[in-house]
Amino acid sequence: MARSETTPGTGGTPHVPPPQTVAPAAAAELSAPPPARRGAGRKRLVLAAVALSALGFAGWKGWDWFTVGRFMVSTDDAYVKAETVTIAPRTSGFVTEVRVADLQRVKRGDVLAVVDPGDGELAVKAAESKLATQDATLARIDAQIVAGRAAITQAEATLASARADVARTEADFARAQALVKTPAGTQQALDTARAARDRTAAGVDVAEAGVVAARAGLTVVEGQRREAAAQRDELAVALDKARRDLSFTEVRAPFDGVVGNKAVQVGMYVAPGTRLLALVPLDEVYVEANYKETQVGEIRPGARAFVTVDGLPGRRIEGRVVGLSPATGAQFSLLPPENATGNFTKIVQRLPVRIAVPAEVAREGALRAGLSVEAEIDTRTGEK
Repeated sequence: MARSETTPGTGGTPHVPPPQTVAPAAAAELSAPPPARRGAGRKRLVLAAVALSALGFAGWKGWDWFTVGRFMVSTDDAYVKAETVTIAPRTSGFVTEVRVADLQRVKRGDVLAVVDPGDGELAVKAAESKLATQDATLARIDAQIVAGRAAITQAEATLASARADVARTEADFARAQALVKTPAGTQQALDTARAARDRTAAGVDVAEAGVVAARAGLTVVEGQRREAAAQRDELAVALDKARRDLSFTEVRAPFDGVVGNKAVQVGMYVAPGTRLLALVPLDEVYVEANYKETQVGEIRPGARAFVTVDGLPGRRIEGRVVGLSPATGAQFSLLPPENATGNFTKIVQRLPVRIAVPAEVAREGALRAGLSVEAEIDTRTGEK
């Protein structure tokens, strides 16, 4: 309790000191919470925000897994594939031209290399000459057939004339035989008529034999023509083969693609089967994903697939499942495993799944055979 002070000369009235005033800044400092309390409040706000974010993220991930993720099967054991072909010649000889270079795009039918065509050209000329000779032989035989038919016609006419003579001489013989019994006839006239009759009868036999011979001759010539025609067919086949062999001297691209691993050089001697270069059809690439056998139960042809290529970061390509391999990769290896032994360790097998990529994506040429990819397949889709 404050003491009251009295001031002399005031009759003992107590003196009260005036109240002290406080500056506004000092008042604010007095009313503000301590710094430690302010830091603790901010920390609680940050922790609450982080907790809410984590809870929201976890909820979103959980919802995504429940609605989508649990139906997706993925693997990183997947690669871009292409039906790469090793180009080899079908004839032997020295290479005279090489018309492509590594990494060059070619179209189907483009000439890649040329093998010396000299021997092939000579073989074609020889086959053409033999065929022309055989054609001349056929023309000669055709003329003989015409002559043979004319000979038959002539023989038949001769036969008809001989038969007419027989009829005439038989009539003459009959008259002479009747006249010999009368004074008007003589034995000499009868003998002459008899001889004429016998001669014309023999002439008929000769004419008939002539007809048979002419027909037989025509049959022989027609047989010769058939043989010559068969020989001509053989020579025509030989000419086609020679031309085909000559065409093999030009090594052509069997499909559109990109040249790689070129080994052929001008002056190089090649034989059938010699590796010249590789041709990769980049427009027809696909993805082969090797899924575990525990993952393929729900994968069906036609299912949606999503491919992420390591060489194309940030790009997700949608494709379709073409089908599943008829056997695991181990069964197609050079030495398939033999498990019928005393020692056995179960190993999860992988089954190749082919995924087709859109044609427009393949035509870009960015997908190269052998690139590593990650594949995801939506098991909710596909053929039922």
